[in-house]
Amino acid sequence: MVDGANDPGRRRHRDVRTVTLSLSTPSAESRHLSRIDPVMKRLIAQIGPYGLTCRPRRSPFESLVRAIAFQQLHEKAAESILKRFTALFPGRRFPRPADVLAMPTEAMREAGFSRAKMAALRDLAAKALDGTVPTTAAIQRLDDEAIIERLIAVRGVGRWTVEMLLIFQLGRPDVLPVDDFGVRNGFRLAYGLSNMPTPKDVMQYGERWRPYRTAAAWYLWRASERLK
Repeated sequence: MVDGANDPGRRRHRDVRTVTLSLSTPSAESRHLSRIDPVMKRLIAQIGPYGLTCRPRRSPFESLVRAIAFQQLHEKAAESILKRFTALFPGRRFPRPADVLAMPTEAMREAGFSRAKMAALRDLAAKALDGTVPTTAAIQRLDDEAIIERLIAVRGVGRWTVEMLLIFQLGRPDVLPVDDFGVRNGFRLAYGLSNMPTPKDVMQYGERWRPYRTAAAWYLWRASERLK
């Protein structure tokens, strides 16, 4: 199983990428990026106000279950699997880690999970129970790199998946997912490059965007969509 960073065709995390349509004054993020980077200043003028809104409604465990379900699948197929999966636990909004560990293999297969994803879900559930995957309260006390280090220990979960959780569930302001195709393609288009930049290229250049690299990533995503 692979992380989803380099899949340009999949509409990743669309359910949590909400755009605020209008803001009366430039945000701190937009002001900072405009001040230190003329290309970002031009991009912000073209695209408009920074509009990322996170939806911190899911626990880390639930977020990662969803991420695993979505890997290598189109949105509708993944949502259908998740619907069948959660229907196996009537009376609960979402199953608990112990529920997943106790779930028969055949039931998981009938819900639509592959063998690799079943193994990943069981490992995730076990690591949620032993504390490797923090609770909603505990994760708030951890810095970004500590969260990444802990969650990539889960089978089938890579750095990109955790970075999406940091951005769209936790609202962390300084995350730059340089392995993401859209971020690198947006960088290529915005900065007029003939070739796709490497993750290292974007990471090194992006140091100037601190402490608002999440906002820079958001603008690069928009650039990838619009500047074709």
